[in-house]
Amino acid sequence: MPRLSISKRCRYIRLSASLFVACLLWGCSNDDSVVPPKQVNDNRNTGTAQTLYTESTTPASVKTSAVYGLEIPSLKTDLVDAFIVHTLPNGTLNYCIGYNTQLKANCWTAFKWYNKFSSKNSNWDRDKWREGETFNGYGGTGDPFQPDPVLPDAVRIRQDEYSSSGYQRGHLLASADRLNSKEANGQTFYMSNMHPQLGDFNNKPSVWWNLENTLRDYDKSDFRDTLYVVKGGTISTGKYKMVGRNNNLVCPSYFYMAVLAYKEKYQLNSGYFAIAFWMEHKANSDNVSAKYAITIRELEERTGIDFFCNLPDEIEDAVENRYYLSDWRLN
Repeated sequence: MPRLSISKRCRYIRLSASLFVACLLWGCSNDDSVVPPKQVNDNRNTGTAQTLYTESTTPASVKTSAVYGLEIPSLKTDLVDAFIVHTLPNGTLNYCIGYNTQLKANCWTAFKWYNKFSSKNSNWDRDKWREGETFNGYGGTGDPFQPDPVLPDAVRIRQDEYSSSGYQRGHLLASADRLNSKEANGQTFYMSNMHPQLGDFNNKPSVWWNLENTLRDYDKSDFRDTLYVVKGGTISTGKYKMVGRNNNLVCPSYFYMAVLAYKEKYQLNSGYFAIAFWMEHKANSDNVSAKYAITIRELEERTGIDFFCNLPDEIEDAVENRYYLSDWRLN
């Protein structure tokens, strides 16, 4: 056998080693005890291809990090082509919106509740608008409903579109959920945070009002450390109708809430637990009860939205596939 050169011997050794590793991997592939490690969260948001709209005073760090908040659903959807991030003058994140510019409609509003936002400012309430307070020039004689100032005029809804429509301007992030400051409260009146709602669905003692009030009861320090909330109405094909003065308001057929709670002392799922609620948009004065509760996974199937995608996969799977009524003080 002829003597191999040094270079050929090196190539031969590398080839032999490669074949050995390939055979070893093939043999292990049939061994159920050997599996590739699971990614931390495979479906998390990794950035946004959507157009970003936010205040000019929003810090770059908030623009970068907002998409990774636990309350933010997946942005990998055709329903959302714009991501709105609303921040207060001091740079604090107030809430976010997934927005459809073709329909000029909110897909969802997502926000956190923790002590900073739960503490009501003793000097502020909604009646202040009627007492002469203004916000961005709106208010003074009533509530400061106004077009979302960060959106281009071509893709936003004006408050007068609701005139004589038979529908109310229904908050998603409610005014009563941001009473910690004038600025936080004023931003809840942006029309991007609204959907047309029937008065007997929206006003006290309607089922939607009751559910919102239940969330406020959840927003107590003895119940949670942080609450992550997503609220919206259905804007996918076949689950809305057009209403309004010019027939260009998207009116959802169903409204929903997805709620994730974190409490350090909660014994399961690293402290996280979740629930969803689904309601037909019609006159309804029911109290909130278990009959409106569904799993997050079922809500995802009904809406096509991937909620709480920024959770680690194992926790996400656990909290989205089940809920315990006792955790949410329901019966």
